[in-house]
Amino acid sequence: MHAVRCCRLHTGTETTGDPRRAPWPSPRGSEPDRPVAPADPQGSAGRGAEGPCAPRRPASVPRLPQLGFCGPQFLRVTKQYLPHVARLCLISTFLEDGVRMWFQWGEQRDYIDTTWGCGYALASAFVLLNLLGQLTGCILVLSRNFVQYACFGLFGIIALQTIAYSILWDLKFLMRNLALGGGLLLLLAESRSEGKSMFAGVPTMRESSPKQYMQLGGRVLLVLMFMTLLHFDASFFSILQNIVGTALMILVAVGFKTKLAALTLVVWLFAINVYFNAFWTIPVYKPMHDFLKYDFFQTMSVIGGLLLVVALGPGGVSMDEKKKEW
Repeated sequence: MHAVRCCRLHTGTETTGDPRRAPWPSPRGSEPDRPVAPADPQGSAGRGAEGPCAPRRPASVPRLPQLGFCGPQFLRVTKQYLPHVARLCLISTFLEDGVRMWFQWGEQRDYIDTTWGCGYALASAFVLLNLLGQLTGCILVLSRNFVQYACFGLFGIIALQTIAYSILWDLKFLMRNLALGGGLLLLLAESRSEGKSMFAGVPTMRESSPKQYMQLGGRVLLVLMFMTLLHFDASFFSILQNIVGTALMILVAVGFKTKLAALTLVVWLFAINVYFNAFWTIPVYKPMHDFLKYDFFQTMSVIGGLLLVVALGPGGVSMDEKKKEW
């Protein structure tokens, strides 16, 4: 009876009448009902769905609003759109170079003919192959059709240009081309579907998957871009930049705190790219305009590879993944 009275005092209503509204049926021969206390001014709204006899929250403690920018919805939206932005940045240098082959057809053909002495026919075929190969590969990557074939084709374009433009003997440009290849390797790993096991029901080791090693190779090749940005002088800013950049490169390469390190490198590299490769400030007729434009979009491709690391993670061959097993 004391529990029934307590419930009446909290709800401010009688439990007699409709038996479905009573918290439990009253025993026979119970004492007559006593006067009911006045209704709670807060009502059931102050208690919510916690039950009529549950203790109420203090009225002076307001509910804190949920922070939308750090909620699961924001993470889902970011995970959904970030790979698209990464792919667009990654193929930007191929897209720009393919368009440049169209507008500078004569100059590119004459350069190849003069350098290699192969004649106008082979030189024109080289320019046409670069134009069609790069634009077709970019369209396939953006449309998500035959991405693996597009990646292999773009790999071939990188190798062909490395030889044709004598990049093989320039260490700085060679490292940047290798970093660009690392971004393509990450794109290939992202699009590659995992092969099914030969034996149904038998688990396979994640480390043996080719996709994991593609992600490892892509991460290692991406950091080569930052090795070309190191400045060996005695100024305080250069020393600080070299120390921080080297630490971030090591974190990305070994896969420790990978997403945070890759995102930091994205911000740092984008700021350096906009500041040092501002080709829009140089007149079009000057050779420095094309040089800075090429460097700008190549750096944007490396940024796209880093964004893929941020979106997809470091993969199985990384310290972040090993920490889950420890």
